[in-house]
Amino acid sequence: MTVWDDLVGQERVSEQLGAAARDADALVTAVATGAPQPEASKMTHAWLFTGPPGSGRSTAARAFGAALQCTSPDRALGGAPGCGFCDGCHTSLVGTHADVEVVRTDLLSIGVKETRELVRRAQMSPAGGRWQVIVLEDADRLTEGAGNVLLKAVEEPAPRTVWLLCAPSLEDVLPTIRSRCRHLTLRTPPVDAVADVLVRRDGIEPDIAAAAARATQGHIGRARRLATDPKARERRAAVLKLPMRVEDVGGCLRAAQELIDTAGDDAKQVAEEVDVKETDDLRAALGAEKGGRMPRGTAGVMKELEDRQKRRRTRTQRDSLDLALIELTGVYRDVLTLQLGSRVALANTEVIDMLERLARGTSPESTLRRIEAIGACRTALDRNVAPLLAVEAMTMALRAG
Repeated sequence: MTVWDDLVGQERVSEQLGAAARDADALVTAVATGAPQPEASKMTHAWLFTGPPGSGRSTAARAFGAALQCTSPDRALGGAPGCGFCDGCHTSLVGTHADVEVVRTDLLSIGVKETRELVRRAQMSPAGGRWQVIVLEDADRLTEGAGNVLLKAVEEPAPRTVWLLCAPSLEDVLPTIRSRCRHLTLRTPPVDAVADVLVRRDGIEPDIAAAAARATQGHIGRARRLATDPKARERRAAVLKLPMRVEDVGGCLRAAQELIDTAGDDAKQVAEEVDVKETDDLRAALGAEKGGRMPRGTAGVMKELEDRQKRRRTRTQRDSLDLALIELTGVYRDVLTLQLGSRVALANTEVIDMLERLARGTSPESTLRRIEAIGACRTALDRNVAPLLAVEAMTMALRAG
């Protein structure tokens, strides 16, 4: 068991990070003992992890952060950092290490205020004497102002600070920032590898794990949710039926409304799981009695929490809708596979009858136009077009073909 075990299907990236962790350990040892520092090193102060959703960008960054904090005595005997069981590795992976800060957002963006706080922390010396590691899982959500704040910290880092930035692609990060980072590209993991990790790590039955991995085409997080959450499976099943429901204008409009409602239900489910606990915890911290009135002067704090929760629900709804559109794209991708006689494995075998019917009744050109219509809808949503309007336009385009 090492810190790299959860990095599925990324052997090349694991080797590169392992080599950098060894050089980082040699540098720390040289500083501690007064020995000459290594002349050549694979370690650098800023890294950028990119790859498609589900490839494991943040998993790679957290594993690397743990390897940098590894305190296993085997290192002195030539072993690679990242044992997975020492105190440094364990606390880094579970999120309690004092020198590893993992930043993720459940909002639509990361602003200047939060970024300045990160930069302030990055200037501090590591409490454990090794490295100060900042993992920014959503670097693509930095506002322009926040990116400019981060740039100076990446340009002039503290001696023992390491920035680990994650984003879907290079284009999602400011050019001035990405030019100062070492870039690692992750690939979509093989379906079999995802199924294996679901069985091995999460205890999921092999048949269910294989079906979830195939349905999500190697997206680890979505596969795990699909395998463990019955409501997620119900929502997906409804999305897969949509192509047969856009045969007239009324069907298009109803299908669009149901997609929006489903995304809203998903956001509501997340809110029910998180918001109540957050509110109760804050009330208790502010000294309110259970079910009683808030102390004087705390209204502003509660309002700030409510605003944050509202923004999180907006993002959750948008992310849920985008996921539905990705799954819908997968349906038409399967249709195109059948039309072209490709040997590519189908993702949605549970609706094979529908796929074959669509393949027989349309042309590859019309299928490509439908895929483009879904992509246009995702782009419109990303540009803050009203969700119902964007989805209605898409369903009408799916009907027209």
